[in-house]
Amino acid sequence: MHHSIEIEHLSFSYPDGHPALRDVSLRIAPGEKVALVGPNGAGKSTLILHLNGILRGEGRVTVCGLPVEEKNLGRVRAAVGLVFQNPDDQLFSPTVFDDVAFGPLYQGLPPAEVERRVTSALAAVKMEAYARRVSHHLSVGEKKRIAIATVLSMEPEVLVLDEPTAGLDPRARRGLIHLLRDLPMTMLVSSHDLAMVRELLPRMVIMDEGRIVADGPTAELMKDEQLLEAHGLEKM
Repeated sequence: MHHSIEIEHLSFSYPDGHPALRDVSLRIAPGEKVALVGPNGAGKSTLILHLNGILRGEGRVTVCGLPVEEKNLGRVRAAVGLVFQNPDDQLFSPTVFDDVAFGPLYQGLPPAEVERRVTSALAAVKMEAYARRVSHHLSVGEKKRIAIATVLSMEPEVLVLDEPTAGLDPRARRGLIHLLRDLPMTMLVSSHDLAMVRELLPRMVIMDEGRIVADGPTAELMKDEQLLEAHGLEKM
């Protein structure tokens, strides 16, 4: 059985020489829902961008049994759905339907299958009625749901989200938490929203200065006030 995500001794420095990841190793089993937390600049976003080959460092990254390397990038990107913090980075088509259909069309799927996937992805995020709407006219919460649908239409094995609740009002945030709870796939969620982490993600990985400094059950780590404080996290 392969892990959904397997990272071994991953290090990465930006062109200016700043080391963003230092010898990171992490394994996530199929179906696990894991939080990635830590202060700004801890390396969380840099780590996420290695999961589908946008960035490449020293070390080994394998997702769904596929090494993240040039020849596998198409399959890796279909297997790992990456949802960025700002939904506008993901929505650029004339209508919601076109945005959600983009991935399946790019994969060369037949029209009937594209239609099925779009319908199914929009249903999963409870946005079926929005297919013909213009993405740019939607609220932030609605855009986040559509951004998730654009990834679900690729039928990924792993969903990776960067700050999914950022910028949402309480009602939209609550709706998003319910939505994520109902999705069955493996999930890695980078977030500063520790209340959401506690509610949704049973395992927590804390990063600081490019390293993993703690990895364990969310409920246990949340009780360790010294640990949280040492790494710029506020106890809930």
